[in-house]
Amino acid sequence: MGKMTLNPTPNMSKLLTAFVLTISTGLLIIFAHFSSSATSLPPAKPHPLPPSLVQWNDQTNSGDYFTQIATKEIGYLVWSQFPVQVYIERPINVSNQQAEDWVKNVVQAVQEWNIYLPLKVVENPEIADIKIERKAPPLQLSPDKKIPRARSALTTYHLYTKNTVLLHRFTVLLSPSQTGNYVVAAARHELGHALGIWGHSPSQTDALYFAQVRNPPTISARDVNTLKRVYQQPTSLGWALKDEFINR
Repeated sequence: MGKMTLNPTPNMSKLLTAFVLTISTGLLIIFAHFSSSATSLPPAKPHPLPPSLVQWNDQTNSGDYFTQIATKEIGYLVWSQFPVQVYIERPINVSNQQAEDWVKNVVQAVQEWNIYLPLKVVENPEIADIKIERKAPPLQLSPDKKIPRARSALTTYHLYTKNTVLLHRFTVLLSPSQTGNYVVAAARHELGHALGIWGHSPSQTDALYFAQVRNPPTISARDVNTLKRVYQQPTSLGWALKDEFINR
């Protein structure tokens, strides 16, 4: 179901790993392979909170779902350099109006999250931290491994190094079967994962609820509370690799 993602960027010194998160069934599925021991990774430390999250204060005391967030050998999937750059690939093989509507819906989701973390839509995919495509995710086998099941979205990331610093990039696939408000909802949900919420909420009132609902919710206070807690956690991302890892 998962596969390694080769990194074509010249500045990347090593392929480290690939992870996959699927939401069609509300299950978190992770595939990983490290080419080096985790002891060679940078020591996990928290980064300073972005000003937007420092200023966030939930007046409703809605709580969070931080216990549902997965952590890996690298720690939490937080960004340390802002704005996070998002590339939205314009769809092909559709009418101009359909393409414009799709891009507009995805941009809306980016703008919604931009309130809480600095994001910037860019035209060059080579510099993007997050790339969003209108493309059908690969089929997922059923639990008995016999019946393929369609997925509405797929989020993957890979790790790379630049100037000895451990970094990551995301790719988001949104199924062409999604239209209108469901495109916004899917993009909103997947961007939540790409911004660091690597897990799902058990509540239907949260954007990161594990399944699609008839009336998709907007970003909730619980979503933002969870995001803020994630960004208070230690991570190896954004820190320099140890010498013995770099020299391998």
